[in-house]
Amino acid sequence: MKTKFKTITLSSTKQNKEVLSMARQCYEILTKRGLRVLIDKNLSKLEGKKVKINSENFIVKKSDLLISIGGDGTMLNCARKYGSHEIPVLGINLGNLGFLNDIAPENLTESLLCILEGGFVEDKRFFLETFLDQKKQRHLALNEVVIHSGEMAQLIEFDLYVDDIFVYRQKSDGLIISSPTGSTAYSLSAGGPIVHADVDSIVISQMLPLSLNTSPLVVSGNSKIQVNLTNESKKAFISFDSHSNLTLKGGKQIIICKSKSNLKLIHPIENDFFQACRNKLGWSSR
Repeated sequence: MKTKFKTITLSSTKQNKEVLSMARQCYEILTKRGLRVLIDKNLSKLEGKKVKINSENFIVKKSDLLISIGGDGTMLNCARKYGSHEIPVLGINLGNLGFLNDIAPENLTESLLCILEGGFVEDKRFFLETFLDQKKQRHLALNEVVIHSGEMAQLIEFDLYVDDIFVYRQKSDGLIISSPTGSTAYSLSAGGPIVHADVDSIVISQMLPLSLNTSPLVVSGNSKIQVNLTNESKKAFISFDSHSNLTLKGGKQIIICKSKSNLKLIHPIENDFFQACRNKLGWSSR
């Protein structure tokens, strides 16, 4: 059997019974076909004499494919940690609403064998890259960057610029800057549009704005988004895919743009974005 993938890594963020069961099944399928299997440290409870835990650096250097086992949170973690190094990522879905993991546990063996035999499509997604402190700090997000007050019913004030052009000054609970991938995540709950992954764009959505005429804004994916916190005496917070919640001092400038690195998502060949929307969001249901 010819396969594009020779060295495959298994990864997760949890080690419950369901995750470990899926990991064992993947391990057996892959090793029986003579493929090299690497194990991320987050699956350290995976038992077996031949199972060896590998370092993050080793996985980055050697992997042809990474299999993420869990929900979208796990996928986002794997995307930032490994996918940003151009390692293709395949998701086994143990979550509920997620759009990023395609393979259901009951279809694992059939779907995985089909992918190993070349029955897959590759889908490129861009990361959002955020710079803080005059580009001294750099953070990646696949779904969204959220700037927020950190407290219930508290507002922050900021100026928004797109490509160095002033857009507006606003007060709100926060601001969500989303990629097309993240348009079906937190951005959607804030009233943002659903954007197909092929559309090269960035979505800017406010969280509970102090305004009656504020709508989500869709700009080019090549845009540079700049947010200036205007109240120097009031702090705010910033998170990346609901991860790494950092404190921002008043007067801080935040720069967000498309990253040069891309995530390569591996999908079963029958993958259909609109079918996923129908299933996950209840379209066409009565």
